[in-house]
Amino acid sequence: MAVDWIGFGYAALLVSGGFMGFSRKGSIVSLAAGLTFGLLAAYGALRVSTNPRDIKISLIAAGTLSVVMGLRYYRGRKMFPAGLLAVISISMVVKLLLNLS
Repeated sequence: MAVDWIGFGYAALLVSGGFMGFSRKGSIVSLAAGLTFGLLAAYGALRVSTNPRDIKISLIAAGTLSVVMGLRYYRGRKMFPAGLLAVISISMVVKLLLNLS
């Protein structure tokens, strides 16, 4: 049973990004989204760690953030944080799908 370190790192990135958005801009939405998606991604990484084919939760979290942050980047053309998080989330989706086969 291999631990999904990349998935747990992704979850930690989401949580820390939520805290950073709250501390820098006072954004409660950023804090709530960071905690929600971070915990969801951590639970998904735990599931992937126990069964590498159980990617549903991780895929939902990363896929949703790929779309949402991709649209935010498209509308605002700001690379940080929307563009960066979109790229990282898309990479996470690709990693999950490649590990499935």
